[in-house]
Amino acid sequence: MFATTGFDAPLSLIARRAGVGQGSLYRHFPDRASIALAVFEDNISDLETVAAQPESTLDAVLSLMIDQLVDSIALIEMIDPVTTDPRLVALNMRMKNLFMGKLDIARAAGVIRRDVTTDDLLLALAMLAALLARTDVSSRRDVAARAWALLLEGLRK
Repeated sequence: MFATTGFDAPLSLIARRAGVGQGSLYRHFPDRASIALAVFEDNISDLETVAAQPESTLDAVLSLMIDQLVDSIALIEMIDPVTTDPRLVALNMRMKNLFMGKLDIARAAGVIRRDVTTDDLLLALAMLAALLARTDVSSRRDVAARAWALLLEGLRK
């Protein structure tokens, strides 16, 4: 449901799709963020694994993240710079940490503008997620590639 509807997917539909009652869903997951964090933990771990590899680049981390966005925009929708939910604040920090070292290397190599920050990367990804939310699933991969090429050009100049 998060993949097709986004982070605001109705919890009743999530329960129905999972084949459980809403009461069961709420016993295991008290709120939307709890469900989404459980669903996306593997995605975040995969990103962290790629980012931790010394030979990986910022492009490699971003490419994996964009592939994940094509499959589900909800992960980026959960990243809210003004949230006070400690779980989402921790997610925000995990996402920023994915980029920190890789961004420094990319800036030093002249691949990315020197003034680009981790917040800028997350903003660009959020912009892409917003576009993909309005894009038919069958077209998302092509639209993501074209849109990211445009956004990346702005991050490089």
